[in-house]
Amino acid sequence: MNFLPFLLLALAGQTPLQASFVADQYVEIRAQAKPIGRFMTAYDISDPKKREETYKPYLHIIDPETGKSITKGMGGEFTHHRGIFIGWNKLTVAGKTYDRWHMVGGEQVVKKVGVANSAWGESAISAPKIVWTGATRDETLIEERRDMIFGPPPTGAFVQVDFSSELKAVAGDTVFDGDPEHAGLHFRPTDATERANTVYLYPKADANAHKDRDYPWVGMTYTADGQKYSVVMLSHPSNPSGTAWSAYRNYGRFGAFYKTAIKKDETLKIQARFVVYRGELPSPEAIQALWNRYSGKKEPLTSSTRKPAEQPAPKK
Repeated sequence: MNFLPFLLLALAGQTPLQASFVADQYVEIRAQAKPIGRFMTAYDISDPKKREETYKPYLHIIDPETGKSITKGMGGEFTHHRGIFIGWNKLTVAGKTYDRWHMVGGEQVVKKVGVANSAWGESAISAPKIVWTGATRDETLIEERRDMIFGPPPTGAFVQVDFSSELKAVAGDTVFDGDPEHAGLHFRPTDATERANTVYLYPKADANAHKDRDYPWVGMTYTADGQKYSVVMLSHPSNPSGTAWSAYRNYGRFGAFYKTAIKKDETLKIQARFVVYRGELPSPEAIQALWNRYSGKKEPLTSSTRKPAEQPAPKK
């Protein structure tokens, strides 16, 4: 794996976020010397356990007050659920279908990664080359550029990260398909999440996440190790339309299923902003204001629905 150089552009009176590399393991972002994010980059196929641990890159969110990750890694319930992650269980390339959600018979491999700090208090983890392998490890289906920009969080939050994935179809015409449970961009809390206390917030009256489409955002509150956390996922309006959401599981995995197709050598771009809080979510109106700021829109919120997670969690 190649590590790209740092770019430091701090202005007087401003303290940028800090970053550090642990070679071939992860890149960590810190605020005031405390970790808030960790992009897992390791890739080791020397034995089945190491492969399972490292078959996809993902982003951990860390509570700076405790130093603990509040997102899930390998193992536990559904080992393939990892922090903030992206994939599709029905990725069809040149007529052949691959599972790049559960990572059956292939991996997502980080080839290059670096960090750039800006004068505006932002710190970006950039992985300009992530290879999605095919039936063999020397076959490339997708070349991905993944950027995760940590910026100053809004009032009450401790993390704001803008996630961007550019997926180039290098091996043929490509269909990104599957279902809302097993495809798209998702957030997965720690496996220590208390299943009985998870709650979702939707920007629609009488919301039914199983049927509704194109939510601009979804909020989720969960409790782990006695501490309540809340996460908002803001979906950028440039993402594919007709998007279904999985946002009802009691273990807290939620996200958007972007279903689309591109031609060979074309690029699909997926963008979303994640905002993370200790405690409860802000008001629906405040979340709508966050989405408007992120999207450049001026859309009012007409209604919202708050629902406890479905119980019990279906097995899959």
